[in-house]
Amino acid sequence: MTFVVGLTGGIGSGKSTAGHYFEALGIEVINVDLISKNLVETDLDLHLKISGYFGKKSLLGDGSLNRLYIRHEIFNSSKKKMWLEELLHPLIKDQVLKSLECSLSEYVILESPLLLETDQYKLTDRILVIDVSKEVQILRVRKRDRISADDIEAIMTSQMPRMQKLKLANDVVENTGSIEKFKLKIECLHKNYLTLAEEL
Repeated sequence: MTFVVGLTGGIGSGKSTAGHYFEALGIEVINVDLISKNLVETDLDLHLKISGYFGKKSLLGDGSLNRLYIRHEIFNSSKKKMWLEELLHPLIKDQVLKSLECSLSEYVILESPLLLETDQYKLTDRILVIDVSKEVQILRVRKRDRISADDIEAIMTSQMPRMQKLKLANDVVENTGSIEKFKLKIECLHKNYLTLAEEL
């Protein structure tokens, strides 16, 4: 049985960067966002359902889905968000389970922005939260994604409150210092996870 660490954090916290560091250490990272993106891009039936539900504005000129528009819509409408989650989450879970079954990694990182908001946390043995302040989140996301402060607020509101996530975490890494310090914290956790995986 594979030891699974759930990696999560608010938007702009640096969870994807943490995921890359774990990969660089030779650990398999199952990225739920990538699974979701691949499903939507490769499954024509799914693509048609989503574009049919969200309308013409959900399509770009090349026929691909306008992810920015859809993101804006779901984070400003709980009904639309629920519809998309009910469509995608069972498919995502199937893909995650397949990946876990095939994994040869010493342990696995399950990276998901909604790990604690969904039942994905049930697939994990331990939860790691990457944490930054709300102000840092907004600054990073505005710089990275070029979306409005209102849209960022809507995304943050739709996610589990920061303090609640921290209470559910086994491990917390504050990502407010230098890249070197962040890497060092991940390397320390990696050593601990190797030990825990051996004990499983």
